[in-house]
Amino acid sequence: MRVRTTSAVAGVSALLLLSGCGAADMTRQASPFAGARGARTVTLSVQSWVGAQSNVAVAQYLLEHELDYRVDTVQVDEVPAWDALSQGRVDAILEDWGHPDQEKRYVEDKGTIAPGGDLGVTGHIGWYVPTYFAKEHPDVTDWKNLDKYADRLRTPESGGKGQLLDGSPSYVTNDKALVDNLHLNYQVVFAGSEAAQITQMKQFAKEKKPFLTYWYSPQWLFEKVPLTEVKLPAYKEGCDADAAKVACAYPHTPLKKHLNAEFAKSGGRAAAFLKKFRWTTEDQNEVSLMIADDRLTPQEAAKKWVERHRSTWRPWLAS
Repeated sequence: MRVRTTSAVAGVSALLLLSGCGAADMTRQASPFAGARGARTVTLSVQSWVGAQSNVAVAQYLLEHELDYRVDTVQVDEVPAWDALSQGRVDAILEDWGHPDQEKRYVEDKGTIAPGGDLGVTGHIGWYVPTYFAKEHPDVTDWKNLDKYADRLRTPESGGKGQLLDGSPSYVTNDKALVDNLHLNYQVVFAGSEAAQITQMKQFAKEKKPFLTYWYSPQWLFEKVPLTEVKLPAYKEGCDADAAKVACAYPHTPLKKHLNAEFAKSGGRAAAFLKKFRWTTEDQNEVSLMIADDRLTPQEAAKKWVERHRSTWRPWLAS
């Protein structure tokens, strides 16, 4: 997430886990390659959703096979990842959905993190219903009509209200505030992770049951389970400034990369490569589908994508 996070499929090599609260602080652990004499190493933060895994997998593959670096990956929740990046425990975050507080603290005030440029992908979070349900009941796509369908969207977990399915409790979302401030007869229910949320959505779709869910693009699942967005009150700049008072839609967010400031200056070809790494939603989804649906490892998926798209990645290596 994300905003705005999600949690997901494991599989990136050397993945280290960090939960949002109470876990060991992995930001204080250096890369296992850090002491290797003469080794050129890069440590990448990998968020837990599969799209972010796809970015890291391709970057890792090219760094290792084209630039002769050793790559370590560390899975850290979104906000702690900024702390790790500032401390130099990781060198780069390749998919950030917007964290203005952290940007002000670390980029503007402390100067310990440097912008790494656009990823090339625009992210958007919203509320969605399955398209088969939207076709039967077109008015469900307007938030003002959601209460009309609360009974049909009720589950044992939603306590007599309609269910709004979210991912993990650690995700940064506006959903509870939206439900409260729009006075909707719904309960936010957390699946626990992106993977669990996908499993639930696929099961609902298999049974042709209606559901309402927090979801986001880019995401490979749209190709397997067609979804239609519910129109929330229009987003306006600043309408989400007070998290407790949010009553508007999520914005469309150009996803950004960030580098540790020292690494950005002295990271050589690796830093230059990561700054140039830029691809499309279609590119990311192609890799994500291979990981999440075809069950390839991230490195297997990255290898296949690299073999098919040489003209896309060659400019990233240019001096």
